[in-house]
Amino acid sequence: MMKAIKYISTALFIASFSLSAQAQVVKKRTDNDKGKQKSEQVSERLQARFEQKKASDSDLQWQRIIYRSLDLNKAENMPLYYPEEPGADGMNLFFIIMTHLADNSLTAYEYLDGREMFTDEYKIKVSDMFDRFHILYAKAKGSSEKNPKYTVENADIPANEVLSYYILEKYEFNRLNSKVTRKVDAICPVLHRSDDFGGEAIKYPMFWVKMEDLRPHIVHQYVFTDNDNNLLKTNLDDYFANNNYKGEIYKYKNLRNLSMMQMFPDETKRKHAQDSIEKRLASFDANIWVPTREELQEMAAKRDSIEAAKNPELNADNKAKESKSTPKTKRGEKKSNNKKSEAKPKKSSTKVSKSSNVTRSVRRR
Repeated sequence: MMKAIKYISTALFIASFSLSAQAQVVKKRTDNDKGKQKSEQVSERLQARFEQKKASDSDLQWQRIIYRSLDLNKAENMPLYYPEEPGADGMNLFFIIMTHLADNSLTAYEYLDGREMFTDEYKIKVSDMFDRFHILYAKAKGSSEKNPKYTVENADIPANEVLSYYILEKYEFNRLNSKVTRKVDAICPVLHRSDDFGGEAIKYPMFWVKMEDLRPHIVHQYVFTDNDNNLLKTNLDDYFANNNYKGEIYKYKNLRNLSMMQMFPDETKRKHAQDSIEKRLASFDANIWVPTREELQEMAAKRDSIEAAKNPELNADNKAKESKSTPKTKRGEKKSNNKKSEAKPKKSSTKVSKSSNVTRSVRRR
């Protein structure tokens, strides 16, 4: 009996030792595993952007909200319109937005004309938006009330009618980095549709999409930014982050919620107001700091060169006047002038001597 117990205990000990040894075995990574791990990693640029600490309201010292209109006919904004249809070069921005809205992987909000509220209360129903703009759709497989999904054919997406975008920009100065940051906070596609009788197309703002919600869907879409280089090197996320677009200010946040058109009906005055806002936004960061002595000298030299370029005739006249005001004299004239100048102190000395005699006679009396 004792021998059987010993055999059983030794067998259990050997079994437990073998299990622990198997648990400590480390599987060697293969090349496929390494490649998979690299593909799943986020790029350093994206990682730095997402890891960057967001400025809280207490850190913000100044903020300006600007609304811009991006005309897709301009060369700087064409990467948002092309390619017109999905293909080998990917798809344009509106196709990306509509695809993910139909798949319920993106949220859209109501267009409130300057009083945007990105809350659950103002989320739009995708089916209602499709009906409002007459876009054909069908329910997709796996769709439910809590998770509605739709399918839309590419031919039914009115990408050719989206000829402009509204963007909401935020200029912020915070004390964390002591810099003015410019970022796109939201974007709104605008339909350009004419009625049955033709005429000028009417603009229909569709909805707002927050850029932070859209960023994961556009970070892998590369676009052309230069016709001379056919390599796709810039993605849509970098396109907005680097402010490669060009748009005019049609509104800025104000108490009365008025647009630039309402505040300045005259086109000339409106253009002047837009230019002044652009200059203030561009020079705000520079005006915070006191310029150094070298910078002041450089600015003065630039001003002088600009004035000289504007008035070349004036500079020629000034040089001629300077040359006339300092005429050349002969050697004899210089000597005569020197003699006259030497004779002057002698007269002054005689006067002094006379005055000295007068004072002495008064003292003797």
